[in-house]
Amino acid sequence: MYNKFVAASLIVITTTLVGFYPVHQKPANANTTIALTDEKPRIQIAILLDTSSSMSGLIDQTRNQLWQIVNEFSKAKRNGVSPALEVAVYEYGNNQLSAESGYVRQVSKLTGELDQVSEALFSLTTNGGDEYCGAVINTAVMELNWSASKNDIKSIFIAGNEPFSQGPIAFSKAITAAKSKGITVNTIHAGNNQTGIQSGWKQGALIAGGEYLSIDHNHRVAHIAAPQDKKIEELNTKLNQTYVPYGKEGSKKMQRQATQDQKSKQISSGLMAKRAHSKATSLYDNSSWDLVDALGNGKVKIESLEEAALPASIQKMDMDERKDYIETKAKERKEIQLKIQALSKKRDQFVNDKKDEIKAPSVHTINDAVSASIRKQGSGKNYTFGPK
Repeated sequence: MYNKFVAASLIVITTTLVGFYPVHQKPANANTTIALTDEKPRIQIAILLDTSSSMSGLIDQTRNQLWQIVNEFSKAKRNGVSPALEVAVYEYGNNQLSAESGYVRQVSKLTGELDQVSEALFSLTTNGGDEYCGAVINTAVMELNWSASKNDIKSIFIAGNEPFSQGPIAFSKAITAAKSKGITVNTIHAGNNQTGIQSGWKQGALIAGGEYLSIDHNHRVAHIAAPQDKKIEELNTKLNQTYVPYGKEGSKKMQRQATQDQKSKQISSGLMAKRAHSKATSLYDNSSWDLVDALGNGKVKIESLEEAALPASIQKMDMDERKDYIETKAKERKEIQLKIQALSKKRDQFVNDKKDEIKAPSVHTINDAVSASIRKQGSGKNYTFGPK
């Protein structure tokens, strides 16, 4: 196997396998995402991660920077309208995966439920294998529910360090399939920049009209502790109490929210603060299981829900009482989110000042690659993103 000193493949994306596997069926979880109105712009990102043996640093980096990426995109607008963010995750290059699939697996479909994305990233483990870039790009293009609108940002980020040309599907063919759907493929070489150029990663990006970036995938993301962290964590606990689960999976997904909180907290108070900030933005949407989001976005009407679909706490209420209860929770949530946003702004200033004080070295990471590429692609579609 090609000597690895880099690892990674990070992207939310849709792929289409072109004439290699006899039959390639969509996985059971590749179903359609919640419908959005025509007026709501979308940012769709597929992260394709190499999970072969040397990629643990890349996976850790991605876990640690997911919420930072979300917070940057929370400032985005297209013609004054805030977009929805949908992210997908694939892994490839792990020999524990099926050889028939090209050592490719969809870990999470394109979804606006960002806790599902976090859960997917924390589930990844590494093992040796063959890294077929063309196969994973093609699979993501074909399987994912990509938007048909030319105004939406549709972007694949594939990260890794093996030669880009490996595997039974030519990367040029997979990229052509992506371009036919208006999807931009960006390549992230985990390792030395010149090595990435020589092994085809830059060529892939040039053909795709995307960006080529090299990163230090083994760089450990430092979450600077700030005076605001404790209060933000307390507010996050109160924020969770404003969620009202409904439907068959409501309680399960509410527990997933708490689990992802705990995983971030275990890493550092700084990461927990960034996650709480994301939860205080419009991009953190849980309409599929939370009544406050679902009613606020017009996804459902409480009158149309069967009593069994409601949490026990409101089943005995009459309809007016249920509506008043949800409205009260919505007001509480908004107040808490505003407090978190204000504290997060002060926290960002503290962290920036601290970085200047300690003169932290500038290192290219996953966040830099995704942020720069999306900003550039969005600029041609009337998106604005605010200051970095």
